[in-house]
Amino acid sequence: MKYINAAEVLPETLLKELQSYVDGELLYIPKVSAKKEWGTANGSRLFYEERNKEIRKLFQEGCSVDLLSEQYGLAYSTIKNIIYR
Repeated sequence: MKYINAAEVLPETLLKELQSYVDGELLYIPKVSAKKEWGTANGSRLFYEERNKEIRKLFQEGCSVDLLSEQYGLAYSTIKNIIYR
C-alpha cells in the first residue's frame, strides 16, 4: 500500500476536518469498489462446488459416506454436510 500525503490530494477544509479526528495519525481509507466473494478471484469456489456436486452424485449412485470420506480425504461429518445441504 502506497503512502500518500493528504495535504497534497485533499481540499484544505476537508484536511482540517480530518485533522480534528486523527491529527498526525495514519488513516486507512478503503476502496470504493465492491469486495469480491470468497473464492471468486482464484477459482477455489468453483473447484469446491464441482467437488461437492460430484460427491452428491456418487452418494446417489450408492457410494457410502465412509467410502466418500476416505476417497476425498474429508471427515465423515463433512461428507454428511455436503450430501444433506
